[in-house]
Amino acid sequence: MSELPLFPLSGVLMPFGRMPLQIFEPRYLDLVRDCMKTDTAFGVVWIRRGAEIAQRGSASPQLGDYGTTARIVDWDQLPNGLLGLTIQGGQRFDLGATGVRANGLVVGQVELRPQLEPAAMEPRWQALLDILHSLETHPHIQRMALQLDYADAWQVACTLIQLLPLEEALKYELLGIDSIETLMAELDTILNQISGED
Repeated sequence: MSELPLFPLSGVLMPFGRMPLQIFEPRYLDLVRDCMKTDTAFGVVWIRRGAEIAQRGSASPQLGDYGTTARIVDWDQLPNGLLGLTIQGGQRFDLGATGVRANGLVVGQVELRPQLEPAAMEPRWQALLDILHSLETHPHIQRMALQLDYADAWQVACTLIQLLPLEEALKYELLGIDSIETLMAELDTILNQISGED
């Protein structure tokens, strides 16, 4: 177990996935400064129940049991004056005990899961790759400057899950899957349901 500063979010971050964030709370500005200065990662954990923004007198949010390490890959000042970040998902981890620092930042005891070893894309998964390519033509996604190895099924699956407009609870379930065969089968079922073929 090692300690990792956490960024609880109402969205799920997948390995290889990219996500834009707006930062304005002092505790997260501190987190971003520290991570950029030391080139270290932080943890993104899905909020099962509760709010992202700290409110006086409200209960702490209920966090998921696992999450994803994140690194900052781009940042800029947004027109609204806030700090805009693009983060990229890294390794999955299981979350143990959590605590809160004096500045309100949540930290967690985490155990990293094994790295996702590259898995060959198979011809039967071509339809999923085609959907990913079609999503990449969208200007919002082009701005994320995705860098993918399309021959790696894990990168294709995780990026597709990140980009699709799925319920966050479903994305969280998919994040927990350790088998690429199972993940691709689940994705295929989900996309068939979306397209009305199932």
